Amino acid sequence: MFDIRLSAAAGLLLVFAAPSANAAPDWSKVPKRDIQVFHAGVTPIEWATKKANHSGSVGLRKGESCAGCHEEKGALNFDMKRLADKELEPVGAPKTMSFPVGVQAAYDKDHLYLRVSFKPPADAAAAAPREDKDPKHDVKVAVMFLNGKVPEADKVGCWATCHADARSMPDAKPDKKKYVTGANLAGGVFADYIQWKSGAGGKGALFLDGHVAAERVNKDGKALVKAEGENKGGAYTVTFTRKLTGGEGDVAMGEGQVIPFGIAIHTDKTVYRFHHVSLGYTLGLGAKADVVAAKN
Repeated sequence: MFDIRLSAAAGLLLVFAAPSANAAPDWSKVPKRDIQVFHAGVTPIEWATKKANHSGSVGLRKGESCAGCHEEKGALNFDMKRLADKELEPVGAPKTMSFPVGVQAAYDKDHLYLRVSFKPPADAAAAAPREDKDPKHDVKVAVMFLNGKVPEADKVGCWATCHADARSMPDAKPDKKKYVTGANLAGGVFADYIQWKSGAGGKGALFLDGHVAAERVNKDGKALVKAEGENKGGAYTVTFTRKLTGGEGDVAMGEGQVIPFGIAIHTDKTVYRFHHVSLGYTLGLGAKADVVAAKN
């Protein structure tokens, strides 16, 4: 059931929880890794892998990841002016093209704990059309986990689900959702998708646990136990508690695994592609990765 709590001392605390979860880690003892999220405009996987559009596609074909090419000392080496021009953002780019997100992770024998913290700038939202806004939720935080069966997942992360014919892309079908090429849910070719939604004005917080295969499905996941969100002075902290194993549509995790993942953050009530996203990164459970989960 929904459990929405307000705490004057801690700011606004929004909780949607299932009944049983192991004790969360002491986050003050868990290392934090900053990841830059950015407004990507109309640069789907087809754009990213075409040499005429993106010279980095050569590196991808040679096995280099997007983050391996574009992240330098915690910053992105993009030409942000190009991402903001009319060709790559035809409806108008936000003034703030990128901002940092702190990512922390921990795990125990049953659960993964993932903590995301950020302060969205006031001008972070794109000039999204009115129909591409959701008045029910001020902020949304989504995470996608992928496995090795999704083509190029270890290099591109959630870009594997972003296609040129998806809704809100130029000349795309209005009902076309994210999907994975060669999707096979039963065969493991899918992305595991979780999202926390803030509600509007601090009311109506919720989370969803779904997947992306032939299309995005916002339900039926069995792994996500709870999601908690706190807004303190405009700075958000969102914590996901997830079982290591779930059911169909949930990426199975375990000691020694490295899991590709990506993060997307919507601000100012935007939906669809009008968000700030990360490049593809890796999460390691007792294994070397971009983000190493601490054993709890």
